[in-house]
Amino acid sequence: MSDSDEVLAASDIGESDAPPVEEKPYKVIFEANRCFGAGKCAEVADNWEMDLASATAKPKSYFFDEGGLEENVRAAEVCPAKKGDGCIHVVDRRTDEEIAPDPHGDGTLSVDW
Repeated sequence: MSDSDEVLAASDIGESDAPPVEEKPYKVIFEANRCFGAGKCAEVADNWEMDLASATAKPKSYFFDEGGLEENVRAAEVCPAKKGDGCIHVVDRRTDEEIAPDPHGDGTLSVDW
């Protein structure tokens, strides 16, 4: 299996500076290199904003609790990047499963780096 064929686990990304799972059990994995600045995420979620300098979106916070779950799931679902599969991924840190957009339907991380 080559490096490009390896399955990437959500816990492999951004956990070194993460708050405790008990406090913030969800996280966003954002494929910024796939964002083309449609702004749909910023329209539906307070956690997302458009960065005018780069003409792409960015999250205000990568880690959140139940209170931020619905809006971040909605942001992931409306993202038109990657032909509708989206470049915003909401992951449950407790199970390492992708909650949204989950285009594969099996909870595996659907990043495309």
